[in-house]
Amino acid sequence: MPFPFTPLVDKLPSSVPFVGPEALERRTGTKFRARIGANESVFGPSPTVIAAIAAAAAESWQYCDPENHDIKAALAKHLGVAPENVMVGEGIDGLFGYAVRLFVEPGVTVATSLGAYPTFNFHVQGFGGRLVTTPYVDDREDPDSLIDLATRETARLIYFANPDNPMGSWWDHGSVQRMIDRIPDGALLMLDEAYGEFAPEGTLPPLDVTNPSLLRFRTFSKAYGLAGLRLGYCIGHADLIRAFDKIRNHFGVTKLGQVAGIAALGDQPHLNSVVGKVITARDRIAAIARSNGLTPLPSATNFVAIDCGRDGDHARRVLDALVAAGIFVRMPGVAPLNRCIRVTAGTGEDLALFAEELPKALAKAD
Repeated sequence: MPFPFTPLVDKLPSSVPFVGPEALERRTGTKFRARIGANESVFGPSPTVIAAIAAAAAESWQYCDPENHDIKAALAKHLGVAPENVMVGEGIDGLFGYAVRLFVEPGVTVATSLGAYPTFNFHVQGFGGRLVTTPYVDDREDPDSLIDLATRETARLIYFANPDNPMGSWWDHGSVQRMIDRIPDGALLMLDEAYGEFAPEGTLPPLDVTNPSLLRFRTFSKAYGLAGLRLGYCIGHADLIRAFDKIRNHFGVTKLGQVAGIAALGDQPHLNSVVGKVITARDRIAAIARSNGLTPLPSATNFVAIDCGRDGDHARRVLDALVAAGIFVRMPGVAPLNRCIRVTAGTGEDLALFAEELPKALAKAD
């Protein structure tokens, strides 16, 4: 007998936005030698964070504080805003799900860029939203095109990432502010700043929590090295933030996650050290690409998109050869972005393995 799914769910494909390295390892029966594809921080969390998690582990029998009071207070102090302007959730992905649930129902239009972060689209489709897209321009999401599209299509939500995943591109704060100033009436801009810590100074506009048409999303998964604990946060107008309480999982942020986030914020020297290591790794990845006749794209993230010089089929062959050699990397999913592979900043050993295997992968792909 068929399961009594809702008509919407019944029509959706059974899929996930990403195939994880663990799934590939299970499929092949071998472990990756270099895990440089998921935009994680291979440099790990701060030692003070590890110590704080260890100290709190014995209290894991307790539920977390469902109000996330202490981590919200720490974030508010760090950001220079009030706690009522901060929402904490299970990573940016979880927060996207809550935000989409607040504003999207079947038939509601949502504007994004073709090839942008797929998990956001996954949530929109899951609530029956209508996705409209505009292409990247010169490997960057185009703010003007996106706002024009949202205006034409009367979109309720607009998704824009700065810096961008999967291309690593970015806009200066003035360009982003002009986009914010053009948000159409009745629309809400969801500004994804997951990679903001790696970006050049002047990339992120100043926070403005008085704007009721803007939500800004950030995370502990990237620069702070806490991807496995699922901790992110959203900054916005108090009325917007308060609405999340109507539908969020109040026990979704774990006790250890809250402890880890507070400790991470308290160790900014570690954050600065990680950013420095990422910049060094980006330069090394770019040099490896150029030495193999490929073009690395400028990046303000913890990864580098490498133009393989042909089409998506060729880039896929390069990627498959690297994966077969034990080097986990990923690639954009939509043309023309998929002419690239995407390599996360790694350790010296990781990148030495990548440098060794890339020319072999290119030869196999020809």
